[in-house]
Amino acid sequence: MDALDALLNRVSVPRLCEPAPDQVQRELLFRAALRAPDHGQLRPWRFLTIEGAAREHLGELFAQVLAAGAGDVSEEALAKARAMPLRAPLLVVVVAHVQAHAKVPPQEQVIAAGCAAHAILLAAHAQGIGAVWRTGDLAYNAQVAKGLGLASDEQIVAFLYLGTAERELRKPAPLAVADFVSAWTGA
Repeated sequence: MDALDALLNRVSVPRLCEPAPDQVQRELLFRAALRAPDHGQLRPWRFLTIEGAAREHLGELFAQVLAAGAGDVSEEALAKARAMPLRAPLLVVVVAHVQAHAKVPPQEQVIAAGCAAHAILLAAHAQGIGAVWRTGDLAYNAQVAKGLGLASDEQIVAFLYLGTAERELRKPAPLAVADFVSAWTGA
């Protein structure tokens, strides 16, 4: 698949099953991520892979965090939290590692980590791997970050779910470029 095809036709694939990407495919996913734009060559990212029983442990962490929050939490909500990491055979947590730098502000470093996440999605699509980017409240929760071993200068950018698509990929809806692009005239 050529680069333009991947860019123009990638879609999120929320229904995933086994098998997960193999080691050769994973190597390409992460090599693509490491080519993300990176002002200052800070490499402000790292990646955690979660698979097998570790997905169940992550689900327990999600349920514990939900239960520790304010208010009563239903058993249904706890069960849903436990099941979230089981929606794909492989999860990749994209972590922004924000560093103090005179010329590269924190926001730019987080965006660079987001570009790395996007590169993984594009590389997955190019290899025929189903993938979807998810976040939600738990991605921004301090207890989840601590449970995943993140340092104080790190934050979750994405939970990427990867596996085999359960059904045929949908075709992306065409968007009119003119609806999103305008010329600035300086006035």
